[in-house]
Amino acid sequence: MKPTIKDIAQISGVSITTVSQILNNKGQRFSEETRQRVLKAVKDHDYNPDYFAQNLIKRESKTIGMIVPDVTDLFFSKVIEGVEAYLTQKDYMILLCNSNHSNEMEKDYIKQLLNRSVAGIILASPNSLELETSLQSSPYLLIDRGLNTRNEGNLLVKEYEGGYQSVQYLIDSGHTKIGMLTNELGYYEMTDRYDAYRQCLKDNQITYCPEYIEDGPVTIEGGYEAAKRLLSRTNITALCCGNDQMAIGTYRAAYELGLNIPNDLSVIGFDDLEISSYLNPPLTTVAQPAFEIGYTAATYLFQSIKNPGIKIPNKTFETEFIIRGSTKSVDR
Repeated sequence: MKPTIKDIAQISGVSITTVSQILNNKGQRFSEETRQRVLKAVKDHDYNPDYFAQNLIKRESKTIGMIVPDVTDLFFSKVIEGVEAYLTQKDYMILLCNSNHSNEMEKDYIKQLLNRSVAGIILASPNSLELETSLQSSPYLLIDRGLNTRNEGNLLVKEYEGGYQSVQYLIDSGHTKIGMLTNELGYYEMTDRYDAYRQCLKDNQITYCPEYIEDGPVTIEGGYEAAKRLLSRTNITALCCGNDQMAIGTYRAAYELGLNIPNDLSVIGFDDLEISSYLNPPLTTVAQPAFEIGYTAATYLFQSIKNPGIKIPNKTFETEFIIRGSTKSVDR
C-alpha cells in the first residue's frame, strides 16, 4: 500500500508538519539528524508526495493543458517533445488532448481543461476561435497560422517564405510542370504554402494548372493516395508536398507507377522530419524548428503563469531550405 505523509511522520517520530516542511526545503530550524531521519524514511518507503492534494492546499496547479490537431502527426510529436522538455525542468506535467481537427472538440477540451484548473493552455489550432469568451480566464498561448490574430502569445512560422523558396528552386532548376499536394480543409499552414506556390508561378510567368493540384490528408497514406491520383493523370516533373509525411507517401506512389525519384520526378517536402534524411533518396525539404517552437511555447506560458501581469511575446520562426537528393535539374 502506498505510504502517506502520516506514515512517514510516525516512522520518523516527528509531526506531519515537520515532514512537510523538510520535504519543501523549509526545515532550516530542524536539526540535521531530524532532517536525515525524515529523508531516510522517505527513501526507504518510496514515499512520493500527492501532488493533487498539494495543489489543492497551495491553490496551485502544476499541469499544463495542450491541444493539438493530431497527436500522431510527426511534426506535432516534436512540438510536444519541446513543450515537455521545458516543463519537466519546472516539475510541470502536460495534459494532452487530441482535437482530431475538430473545432467543436477544441472548444470542449478548452472547457474541460479550465474545469480541471490547469495552470495554462497551449493550443495548436487550424481553426478560428472565440478567444475572448473561451480562454480569457487562463494564461494561454497559440501555435497557429495567424487565423487568431492577437497582440501577444502567438507563435508563427514563415510558412509562406518556405513554400515560395521551394517552388522557386524548382523553377530555377528548369521545371515548369510543378504539382502540389495540399489539404482542402486549410489544415494548419497549408494555405500559406499553397498561396506561395500560386504566387511564385505567377511571378515567373508560369500558368497555374488546377489539374496539377491534389488534396489529401496530411499523412503518409494521404500523400500516397493523393500522389497516385495526381501522377496517374498528369506528366508533371516536380511535386511540392504539403509536408514530409505526404512526401513519404509520394515515394511509394512513384515507385508503384514506375517513376524514379529524382530522374522522373523531383519531390520536395516540408518540416524536415528526422526520417526525411534517411529516405532513398534523401528528401529535399523545408525545415521548421518544431522542437524549438514547443520549447518556446512552454517557456512563454510558464513566464505568464508566474508573472500574470507581463505581456507574452509574439514570435515568428524562420524556415530553412535543405537540398538533398530528391530533386534534380531538367532541360527546359
